[in-house]
Amino acid sequence: MTMTDIAELLTAPDRDAFLTSLAKDGPISRATYLDGTPIWLVTGYPESVAVLTDPRFSSDIARQSKIDVAAVGGLPADVAPYLMRTLGAYDPPDHTRLRRLVSREFTARRVERLRPRIQQIVDELLSGLPEEFDLIEHFAYPLPIQVICELLGVPAADRDTWRAWAAELGAPDLDRVAEGARGLVGYMTGLIAGKRAVPADDLLSGLVRVQEADGDRLSDEELISMSISILVAGHETTVSLISQSVWLLLTRSYELGEISDAVEEFLRYSGPAEIAVMRYTLEPVEIGGVTIPAGEAVQVVYAAANRDPRHFDHPDMLDLRRSDNAHLGFGHGIHYCLGAALARAETQIALTTLLDRFPGLALAVPAADIGWQPGLKRALTSLPVRTANGD
Repeated sequence: MTMTDIAELLTAPDRDAFLTSLAKDGPISRATYLDGTPIWLVTGYPESVAVLTDPRFSSDIARQSKIDVAAVGGLPADVAPYLMRTLGAYDPPDHTRLRRLVSREFTARRVERLRPRIQQIVDELLSGLPEEFDLIEHFAYPLPIQVICELLGVPAADRDTWRAWAAELGAPDLDRVAEGARGLVGYMTGLIAGKRAVPADDLLSGLVRVQEADGDRLSDEELISMSISILVAGHETTVSLISQSVWLLLTRSYELGEISDAVEEFLRYSGPAEIAVMRYTLEPVEIGGVTIPAGEAVQVVYAAANRDPRHFDHPDMLDLRRSDNAHLGFGHGIHYCLGAALARAETQIALTTLLDRFPGLALAVPAADIGWQPGLKRALTSLPVRTANGD
């Protein structure tokens, strides 16, 4: 049996076909990581849920020696901890502590208060557009960037600068990756210092001052790491979710019911996060009839698990009225995405307003001309559309 090479996902011309092929060897199989290291691949839904909830599978990269994930990604040692030590890379009790501290400020109530502002930004972005435009450049990209920057408290004048650094993190040139990483860490260090000196009513100021009754608070390194994670992940995921949702609406047959159900189906069918943070076995674990030895790297593939016919009826069909939809688009268990409510709110408001404003929206180029960015996250290169009525 030939082992699947995860690196193929970066350049697969047909991502859906590639992801479907991952399950050909069963829900648990052998594969190779980007650097050629052998790993275990988990593509089945119940097996993925088991890995994501079993404490014998660690998320802490410091507890393994199989893969130098930072080096593979081109992150220099001086800034790697700030970009690698996100919430997803901790185990309890450290994860429990950090999540509790961050969640005290990044609350559902704070997100709910943002809804009127999100609607205002959406309305502004959709006003005065030409008859033909790139939906990503003019709508799907600027919306979440403006929202996450206002939420965190990033000055408008700085947005283009940090966007350029964040974009470098996905560059093929590792020197550019290092430059972007150092730029982000330096910028966030200065921004946090400014919030300490002059606090404001924003999330970053809240994270700076948040403190438990016992005096516990986020360290400087934790503050920088959490802030960068929220800033970068908080816009990248939503850009992809909005643009891919519109892409599916314009290229598939469907019956649209509640927009909230539709967004969940978009997350299942074509969610931007296709793989989970790597896990590592702390001891031998039997799962799906396979025993994985201790100290092994285990890669859950969300996108494949979300198409498992053992859990979803007609998984390859886009059903926007699907109600029983316990997908893994935002992960599962203790590492469930902290920003899920914000991404949902932005996407629901964006799609509802877009469809109401432009009922005749259509692709401006043949569907075959739309391409995907290479990489481990599903993202379109562009999405040229026309309003059909010139409105």
